Amino acid sequence: MCFTSNLSIILAFTGVLLDISYGNIMPETPLFDPKKGRLIAVSNRTAVDPNARAGGLAVALWDTLVETKGVWVGWSGRVKDYAGNKLQTKLDDGVEFALCDMSKIQYEEFYLGYSNSVLWPLLHNRLDLAVLDNKFYEAYCEINEKFAEIISGISGKDDFIWVHDYHFFLLASYFRQKNLEAKTGFFLHIPFPAPEIFRALPQHDIIGRALCDYDVIGLQTDNDVRNFKRFLSEDHNGEVISDEQMKVGDRIITIRHCPIGMNAPEFSETANSKMAKDAAESLNRFLGGRQLIIGVDRMDYSKGLPQRFEAVGRLFDSYPKTHGNVSFTQIAPPSRSIVDEYAHLRETLDQLAGRINGDYGDLDWIPIRYLARSYSREEIAGLYKMADVCLVTPLQDGMNLVAKEFIAAQDPNDPGVLVLSQFAGASEQMNDALIVNPHDTDSVADAISQALKMPIDERKTRWAALYKNICEEDIVWWRKRFFAPVKTITSEIAATK
Repeated sequence: MCFTSNLSIILAFTGVLLDISYGNIMPETPLFDPKKGRLIAVSNRTAVDPNARAGGLAVALWDTLVETKGVWVGWSGRVKDYAGNKLQTKLDDGVEFALCDMSKIQYEEFYLGYSNSVLWPLLHNRLDLAVLDNKFYEAYCEINEKFAEIISGISGKDDFIWVHDYHFFLLASYFRQKNLEAKTGFFLHIPFPAPEIFRALPQHDIIGRALCDYDVIGLQTDNDVRNFKRFLSEDHNGEVISDEQMKVGDRIITIRHCPIGMNAPEFSETANSKMAKDAAESLNRFLGGRQLIIGVDRMDYSKGLPQRFEAVGRLFDSYPKTHGNVSFTQIAPPSRSIVDEYAHLRETLDQLAGRINGDYGDLDWIPIRYLARSYSREEIAGLYKMADVCLVTPLQDGMNLVAKEFIAAQDPNDPGVLVLSQFAGASEQMNDALIVNPHDTDSVADAISQALKMPIDERKTRWAALYKNICEEDIVWWRKRFFAPVKTITSEIAATK
């Protein structure tokens, strides 16, 4: 496999555009102009099904594509006996979908294998769960090359190709092999680990060089940016030439801190919809006036669900006044249930919930209500709004939009309290939440108790600051931040030929 780079690199700066090949200063042109070209988004799963537009990537990307009338390229969700090359298209609300199927082998080795048994655990600092087996890598290359072929057939030089997440680390390398003229960007929705962790990946050198073929790379947190820059510096002789730029070989790439946002006012309206109110009323009949603690997560080992259940159990151990007066509802739809680790996680949660309910439950009170199924975005919004406390306590998370959705759904006159893990990317922006270490069971239990007893004035003050932040640093802010010109130009860049 050959990864080549163009020597002629054009990068946008504030006020100027510098052609690295010749060192010429030219009038500024935008990174992406929707009047001239299309935004082509690429991700493994798309929101072609309107009912699937409630997840983190789907919510964030959908609003952007609708605004720019873009194209969304991804997997159809279908698994066939044999790989097919037929491209399926659909138009919805101005967004064009271009979808392809996977074969059974591709699904098992690309999706379940390299993506979710190798990259996902490694990027979430779970080397103990990573299957570092080279046999899956060939399928990963095959799918990346297949998507590159699809995109090369539909893209033009004025388009911008915006690639999302760890499934497609290699795409830009294939683009350059095919001499695509369109600019490219990559956004990683999950964490980028410390170089010491990433180096455990047998293909870390190949993937590092491949990422440098993108023009712009967006990462969720300052820590992710530091980790990635250190990896490029230590493993690829990368040279920092400005706050947002590094020179790696003959390439200059822009590396941006881009915490993803949401449309907070729109979600606030969703929380007041009829479906939201109906869901809240159904749960309220079960609660019987008790205080509600809620958690909403995919069933994933990165979300810290066993630790959360143990903290709720410790709450009942340490604070007897919660008995019969507080209920915890965890919504955790199965995720990648074929993978052994996820099946084991579900068994663990079943056992923990059963033990806590057996120890503390009564004829008219179930301490933990654990629902392993999906609910609509409207229903979830209604449950957020009625909750007194929301637990967002992942062991590692790129952002976690649940934290922002919970705040958006609250009644300003009687808001609930967010208990947030220090390891969620959202904690960088949401300092007015109760920040906890999910590994410290006692401190999480204490934070829950503090949240349940928090005075109304303090709840309002904390909520107002959090809501202000998610409104200011919203989904439009995120997109503008990703596509913004580079802020500075240095003498080192000007000297580059």
